[in-house]
Amino acid sequence: MRTFRVAMAQINPTVGDLDGNLQAVMSGVKEARKAKADLVAFPELALTGYPPEDLLLKPRFIEDTRRALEALIPECHGLAVVVGYVAQGVGAEPKRMKPTAVPAGRDELYNAAAVIVDARLVTTYAKQYLPNYGVFDESRYFYPGQRSPVIVLNGTTIGVNICEDIWLPEGPTKFQAAAGAEIIVNINASPFHIAKSRQREQMLATRARDNHVIVTYTNTVGGQDELVFDGNSVVLDQTGEVVARAKAFEADFLVTDLNATAVGRGRLVQGRRRAAGGRLPSSVERMVVPAYETPSHAPRAVPSLAQPMDQLEEVYRALVLGVRDYVRKNRFQRAVIGLSGGVDSALTAAIAVDALEAANVLGLFMPSPFTSIESHEDVADLASRLGIEYRTVPIAELFASYRAALAPTFADHPSDVTEENLQARIRGNLLMAISNKFGHLVLTTGNKSELSVGYATLYGDMAGGFAVIKDVPKTMVYELARYRNSLGKATIIPKRVLERAPTAELRPNQRDEDSLPPYPVLDPILKAYVEDDRSPDEIAAMGFDRATVERVIALVDHSEYKRRQAPVGIKITHRGLGKDRRMPITNRYRG
Repeated sequence: MRTFRVAMAQINPTVGDLDGNLQAVMSGVKEARKAKADLVAFPELALTGYPPEDLLLKPRFIEDTRRALEALIPECHGLAVVVGYVAQGVGAEPKRMKPTAVPAGRDELYNAAAVIVDARLVTTYAKQYLPNYGVFDESRYFYPGQRSPVIVLNGTTIGVNICEDIWLPEGPTKFQAAAGAEIIVNINASPFHIAKSRQREQMLATRARDNHVIVTYTNTVGGQDELVFDGNSVVLDQTGEVVARAKAFEADFLVTDLNATAVGRGRLVQGRRRAAGGRLPSSVERMVVPAYETPSHAPRAVPSLAQPMDQLEEVYRALVLGVRDYVRKNRFQRAVIGLSGGVDSALTAAIAVDALEAANVLGLFMPSPFTSIESHEDVADLASRLGIEYRTVPIAELFASYRAALAPTFADHPSDVTEENLQARIRGNLLMAISNKFGHLVLTTGNKSELSVGYATLYGDMAGGFAVIKDVPKTMVYELARYRNSLGKATIIPKRVLERAPTAELRPNQRDEDSLPPYPVLDPILKAYVEDDRSPDEIAAMGFDRATVERVIALVDHSEYKRRQAPVGIKITHRGLGKDRRMPITNRYRG
């Protein structure tokens, strides 16, 4: 049996940290050599971090990236290394229409994979299909590649491609397999959303079966602004069966022995598939790397097979990782959260403690004249259960001062939502003062349901640095809180917090349902409109009251200006309230 040992380094790079990312890659190379791997694969754009966005417009950044690759190459002796980086001016690529953001006169840039064999750069693969939807805008920076190299390493034939390339049935994988590739090494920076990992594996199984090829899928892991990368790197054999899977939401190193002989035998039985007309496209280049000494593989590597997570677990883990990396990578030490006694702030605090540890989380309770005794008790109870420090700063006197200052201007106008929002804005000021004085990052507590319909105060409860549950619907907030309570013997989020009717407590006896439809009604309407782009007619046809649908849609559309000023927050749905959904603020279209 001809065995090829692949290592997959599921690392957590930081955008722009070229030195740190290089050291992580070098460490992975050393670990792969120790594991006696034939090849080690690193994620897409591993040297720069993903996505580098307008850093790609800086000539020095591109030059420093090239130097990082040059420093890596001599360290890659005795094995093959596939690593993502930014290539500039790949000579074999034809001139194409210039990406929108690349200044005139600049050499073309490519989202590329360097193939290094025994300390020599033998070829570069440039990503061919550049995603330009949702959170992706690669066509802004990169040219599409045209070449599909196939590399023969000591008798085993390897095809290398990048992320989106493998999603298309007629993409490079098809042609590389037809050219004899037995193993496809696909490197990725594929961000998380609910059910994404299962969708990926189903697609990869189809590619493996259709092309009778082993697929290795190396994904990055970690948080980057609103994105979370879940890892879940995976190996599938030529029948589409998962034979190895890395951990989710943490760095991992996966080593798998691949049976290249079985691929060839299966193709003999089935007959090798060729491209249309029996000919391979001219873009496929087959190159034989001169033989070099490789390690003995004995004993056989036993691959890890991490078990998939259920939906609530993966969402909770994504939120924890997103907070941890945003705080760590932006060099904050502690976080401060406004605690209200409600479920949103309770869940946010629990996530923060799991991400940063209790000693690094400060709760600030800011009761107003309308704050109930239950909220006082529940905040104290929550802080005790989480083991965090919390402080109480009453705002009644501040609120009275604001009202007194505004009284001449507001004369003859009755109290309304203005006075309610004053309380939220006072709290926002106090939280930002704590942030300024002590350097804590303010974690906001608004959920997706509230932000969608504008049930949030600009410069008030929206004030802060990072919106933890920005993409979490209110109904899921409750599910996640109950999930967190299920993880240990002790209940973290008090039972009464989960049972009390949601309220902002900005006026006597206030409840969310005074202003909004019940959340079990609101959330499905929001999903249909915000995430699925359904029309009012389509949503009403789903069984919802037409007047309610139209009211919700009007609230969403009229609140775009607020959301544009909201802090960045973690994406967990397939369409979040950030880069995913770019609606015009000035917009009279309704439908």
